[in-house]
Amino acid sequence: MSTVIEQPVEARLVAAAPRMPSIPATLHYDRRDPFAVRMTFPAPATLEGVEVCWTFSRELLTAGLHGPEGHGDVRVRPYGYDRTVLEFHAPEGTAVVHVHSRDVRRFLRATSELVPAGLEHLQLDLDRDLAELMRDAR
Repeated sequence: MSTVIEQPVEARLVAAAPRMPSIPATLHYDRRDPFAVRMTFPAPATLEGVEVCWTFSRELLTAGLHGPEGHGDVRVRPYGYDRTVLEFHAPEGTAVVHVHSRDVRRFLRATSELVPAGLEHLQLDLDRDLAELMRDAR
C-alpha cells in the first residue's frame, strides 16, 4: 500500500483581476508525517516563478470545511457548500485561493483510509526521528 497520496486540485486565485484563470495545485499527504498535509503550487503559477509549498495540519483542513479555522499563516473556511477558501499569509503578502470542497473531501477521505484520524501517533517512529535529530546535531 502506498504511503503517499497526491491529488491535483483546481485552485482559483482571488485577486483584483476579475475571473482570474484557475491555477493547478496539488494536495499531498504522507503517512510518515501523519498530522500534516501540503499544498503545492507549481512555479508557473507563482509570482516568484518557483514552486511554493505550504504545510499545515490535516485537522485544520478538515475543520475548515465546516467553519472558519486557523489563526496563523494558513486559514481555511467554507465558501458556500461547494467551495473552500484557503488563505496563505506570508511577509510578502497574502494569497487567497478557492478550491472545490468535493476535491478536499475526496482527498481527506483518502488520507483517512490511509491513516484514520486519531490514530496518527501509530505512524510515528520516534526512535528513527530521534536518531535523525542526533545525526543532524553533529
